[in-house]
Amino acid sequence: MKRIAFYLSLVLVVLVLASCKKGQKNLFTPTSSGRPYEVLVVVNKPVWDRPAGRALFDVLDTNVPGLPQAERSFRISNVDPQHFDRVLKIFRNIIIVDIQDIYTQPKLKFSRDVYASPQMIMTIQAPDEEEFEKFVTKNSKVIIDFFVKSEMNRQIALLKQKHNDVISTKVGSLFDCDIWVPVELANYKEGKDFLWASTNRATADMNVVMYSYPYTDKDTFTKEYFIHKRDSVMKANIPGEREGMYMATDSMFVDVEDIVVKGEYAQEARGLWEMEGDMMGGPFVSHARVDRANGRVIVVEAFIYSPDKLKRNLMRQMEASLYTLRLPNESLIDEIVISGNIPEEKIDTANRVK
Repeated sequence: MKRIAFYLSLVLVVLVLASCKKGQKNLFTPTSSGRPYEVLVVVNKPVWDRPAGRALFDVLDTNVPGLPQAERSFRISNVDPQHFDRVLKIFRNIIIVDIQDIYTQPKLKFSRDVYASPQMIMTIQAPDEEEFEKFVTKNSKVIIDFFVKSEMNRQIALLKQKHNDVISTKVGSLFDCDIWVPVELANYKEGKDFLWASTNRATADMNVVMYSYPYTDKDTFTKEYFIHKRDSVMKANIPGEREGMYMATDSMFVDVEDIVVKGEYAQEARGLWEMEGDMMGGPFVSHARVDRANGRVIVVEAFIYSPDKLKRNLMRQMEASLYTLRLPNESLIDEIVISGNIPEEKIDTANRVK
């Protein structure tokens, strides 16, 4: 009996060692804790209360762009390093503040799935508090984008496992493209070079719209052209409940930005929509990308209708779907590049500190 127990123990040890490959989750890696868009900052309390810590707090506390009401980018918690125990180490998003005079300049780095999975840990190094304060203020967008895209990648991973195949098939037949949208978007409407998928709810209503038009020149990607094209498409395809009602763009609250999606140029637009002649409205975000093979622009947009409720998480959940758009002859890439400028530190999880 003892010999059997010995061999069973030996087999277990071998399995554990085999599963503890560097940078990979194994059977004994716990699932990360915390809610989406929640960040734990590991920092000494005196530093957290001084300008250096306040600078980082202000970065994380920035308003989410494109929403009708002010909502913070993240829910923020903090803990002193001496209390950063096993329970807190499995948090999904962690920032470690590392201020020591051994460093010559400030630096960002990150590691993934160190204590749990999925998990992202960003370390911010600086030689002193003054340099730290300047550095995080200067790199505020980099820090915010890192954790926003990390959360969106988690949503994309869920979509990869389970998405609406009916909508994917419709997108394939109408546009020769593919996209992953939540299964809840079970209602759809087709038009000329147009598709609208929706949950059709009275509140927390999620929607994805896709349309195309010929690519002419670089002026196609101006803010004015985008608003004009969006308004003409929505007026023709998304009417209101009564005659004369239709979806329109609130042109006073639209921001456009050049971004990179799957290594290619894309125009991101975010702002507010309203129903002309009605009181309905809400936020939207869209990606416009060039389908070079067919000389056209493909626009995919997410918008929601959720009056009197917080919209941050719902809007970002839908925004993740935009990154899954696959143009004709394009390879499938199921993860957003979170940042090409932040080096990843590979951690040997088999030897991590418990």
